[in-house]
Amino acid sequence: MAVDPGLLDDLIARGLVHDTTDRAELAERLATEPITLYAGFDPTADSLHVGNMVGLMLLRRFQDAGHRPIVLAGGATGMIGDPSGKSDERSLLDDDALASNLAGIVPQLRQFLDFERTGNPAKLLDNRAWTVGVPYLVFLRDVGKYITVNQMMAKDSIKSRLEGTEGISYTEFSYMLLQAHDFAWLHENEGVELQTGGSDQWGNITAGTDLLRKRNGAKAHALTHPLLTKPDGTKYGKTAGGETMWLSAEKMSPYRFYQSWLQVEDSEIERLLLQLTLLPVAQIQELVRHHNEEPHLRAAQRTLAAELTTLVHSADALEAAIAASDVVFGGANVASLEERTLRMLESEVPSSVLSRALLEEPGDQSNAPAILSGADVVASNGEAIRLIKQNGVSVNDEKLTVGEGLTTQRLIHDRYLFVRKGKRNVHLIRFQENLEN
Repeated sequence: MAVDPGLLDDLIARGLVHDTTDRAELAERLATEPITLYAGFDPTADSLHVGNMVGLMLLRRFQDAGHRPIVLAGGATGMIGDPSGKSDERSLLDDDALASNLAGIVPQLRQFLDFERTGNPAKLLDNRAWTVGVPYLVFLRDVGKYITVNQMMAKDSIKSRLEGTEGISYTEFSYMLLQAHDFAWLHENEGVELQTGGSDQWGNITAGTDLLRKRNGAKAHALTHPLLTKPDGTKYGKTAGGETMWLSAEKMSPYRFYQSWLQVEDSEIERLLLQLTLLPVAQIQELVRHHNEEPHLRAAQRTLAAELTTLVHSADALEAAIAASDVVFGGANVASLEERTLRMLESEVPSSVLSRALLEEPGDQSNAPAILSGADVVASNGEAIRLIKQNGVSVNDEKLTVGEGLTTQRLIHDRYLFVRKGKRNVHLIRFQENLEN
């Protein structure tokens, strides 16, 4: 299978190469024939987050260039916890927690990589398969013998913990050996020649290349990418409000995910487009040039939000997120929304559930204030009447007038009313049967 000889140059242009073993040798290897590579993701939670996206997209770029990626779900290493970048000991996870986390993560991995592609399908492995049954003495003989304590203590991930007040446990100290063992096993059984990971993984990855060289006389490669960080150096994984940007739709809805990328600062937008999307470098540079000419349009942020929401969730989820955003912020016609968009909005904006019986009297000219106050759109019937008189309330984007009743005929999809109080305060009311008034 042919490979793209310009892959490494593209990665460098995107700012995705932090460290490599012999770069010239790696470039020559990548340009000749397909290479099998891997990156590991420990199941420390039941969802990945945006900080994992650089590593996943790196594997995707290798696959698109003709190489064969293996994504490693760390069912064994996840039981230990990687000390890299951590100042405190991780909490140990039991089998049930790990199994639950893996169940949440695996579908997300499949969003990024093609496991059915002809020629170079991605492969998903769990390091528990070759780790759990290894006797301790065998592990010491086959792995520990080849990696010195001096070598381990020289790694930044270990040194930083030793310099802290809490130190590092033997459990976490041994993590490097487990990761080296993974690399060796994958090299011997899957033909893996390259491991990729974040820049904080350099010590762990090169422990694997050292193990292969000393034990097998084998040549292997390492490539790390920069961590996804904000300008202040903190990891990029939370919104401005402090919410973790999970890849799971259950933990962070597509609407909130989409909105979060719209808030990206102009100074960050080019780097995020280069590192997190599949758009060509030249196209991104042109997009950023136009954005800098008219930054108020936020075209680059909209492109970033659209690309990532489609990639992480789906094109349908993006369509619903944009429609919901247009209703809340852009004045789009709410009556034309699909029901799935209204269901999404119900979890994102202030909402209430009221009895359908409140709407059953077509001739009732006094139910609007009671409905508005009952849904907590306003504090009282009196406030509702005052706002209606001031043309300050709209229902389904039509101004509510004094004495106008709200009937079932006004419902969208026979269940929703979208109320706007003023310009920016919105409220979605869902009506259902068998609900006490």
